[in-house]
Amino acid sequence: MNDPNDFERDDFEPHGGENEKDTDEKDTDENWESRDRGTESKKSTRTVGSTPDAEAAGSKGRTGGAENAGDAENAGEAAGDPRAEDAPAPTPTPTPAPRIPLPRVSVEDSGLPLPALAEPAGPQPVRLEHPILKSLLGAWALAACSSEETDAVEVHLGDCGACADEARRLREAVGLLHRSESLDLDPALRTRVLDGCLERRPPRIPVPAWAASYDAETARLDALLQDFGDAEWHAPVRLRWFRGESATSRRTTVAGVIAHLFAVDGLIAVALGLDDPLDLGLDPDREPAAGGPPDQPDGPDGPDGPDGPGRTKSRTRTPSQRTEALWAGAHFPPNRSVRGPWREQTHALVRTVSSTGGEPAGLPVSYGGFELPLRDAMLDRAFECWVHAEDIAEAVDYPYAPPAPRHLHGMIDLAARMLPETLAARRRAGLASPARTRHLRSAGRPVPPGRSLRLEIEGSGGGQWLIPLDSPAFPVPSGPEDPLGAAGPADDEVAHVAMDDVEFCRLAAGHVSPEEAAAGQVGDRDAIRDVLFAAAALSRM
Repeated sequence: MNDPNDFERDDFEPHGGENEKDTDEKDTDENWESRDRGTESKKSTRTVGSTPDAEAAGSKGRTGGAENAGDAENAGEAAGDPRAEDAPAPTPTPTPAPRIPLPRVSVEDSGLPLPALAEPAGPQPVRLEHPILKSLLGAWALAACSSEETDAVEVHLGDCGACADEARRLREAVGLLHRSESLDLDPALRTRVLDGCLERRPPRIPVPAWAASYDAETARLDALLQDFGDAEWHAPVRLRWFRGESATSRRTTVAGVIAHLFAVDGLIAVALGLDDPLDLGLDPDREPAAGGPPDQPDGPDGPDGPDGPGRTKSRTRTPSQRTEALWAGAHFPPNRSVRGPWREQTHALVRTVSSTGGEPAGLPVSYGGFELPLRDAMLDRAFECWVHAEDIAEAVDYPYAPPAPRHLHGMIDLAARMLPETLAARRRAGLASPARTRHLRSAGRPVPPGRSLRLEIEGSGGGQWLIPLDSPAFPVPSGPEDPLGAAGPADDEVAHVAMDDVEFCRLAAGHVSPEEAAAGQVGDRDAIRDVLFAAAALSRM
């Protein structure tokens, strides 16, 4: 370590004239160079024990003391010191490295082009012998080879003409095996298969023609319910119908809809002498209900209500009352277990009417406020089964097709035959325009000519009917040239309405309001309105 006194002496030596001569005699040029290097080293190094003055002087030497007028070396050079000319220039002090490293410079910031990336080496093609490649042609045609085998086969096909011809023939054969369409099944496949089976398979016991539509629609609905899980059985469904002048609805579930069909089909079961579902209930352990049915109150569904085309008063519960009673009598809300009793009841009804050979076709079936013969009651139940099957299919987002044309025509014919009495009931309740004759004429009696409306239903299940407006007479067949249609007195045809067959059925089911029904209308607007509202009044829960 250097002595701090030496540091001071070396630093201020050029100012002292006394020591200058001794120094010239003792030091050679070589000593001067070494002492200069030592001096610079001392200036750049702060020693322990240095005085403040010496430290300040050293600081001035390190930061460029030439700017100071009192610098000793500058003063010596100004006096013409000969050693200043021979002395080498002082070495500049290196800048100390910063304590925090500077950020590295990216190649992208330098403006130079980026180095080219080396292409990754691809997989080497598989080298296979000709017999192996030829044996793979069948798998290649079926797209069953791996990617390496496919590449090897396709490279080989470009060099071997015989294998290329065989590969082309195999590909053509594969095209004949299956189409390039989706392998997903058509959602309507089940419906088409069932329709084909019901049309072609002769039953061991022939089903009467008037009961065939009920047999077909209950079978289609049962097939729809077959794969339902708990989520589908509890899916919300809104039952819709038309009452008076407006639409109404009732919220339930898929299981609740099946319970409703089970309860209303019991009207036919009671007429045929079978068990009443209201006595059995939805609970297997429930005891049969005691006592008879309550009295039928007046109301929209009652004997004098506008929605009842009643010809006969009865003490039987209406369809809506039977449904409410069945729902209320169950210990728990309806679930998937209701399918079994409903399915057994539909089979029992079909077996019973088939075993009698169609003899009870005219047996009256009471609906509470009116009666229908058994043949028409079976059509009515088939119609409601289809309508509620569409409600269920809509709730679970599943397609559902309309009935077969001959079954659809029977349902439309039943609705057309019920229109005159329904119109008369609405007229008695003040919901339709008055008749143009002095008195309404009862059904079954000869009627003089009066006003009529021609109802033309288009589609495969359609036909033409002349609806009497001033008398509740049934429409009569129009003649042999139109076997699917029916007509009434046509002396005074005041209006003509044309509708699609499915659209008319939805109007009769209360799913379309009379104002929104897509119908072509010509003639008396009041008569057209009365008939469309009467068609909607046929609906019920």
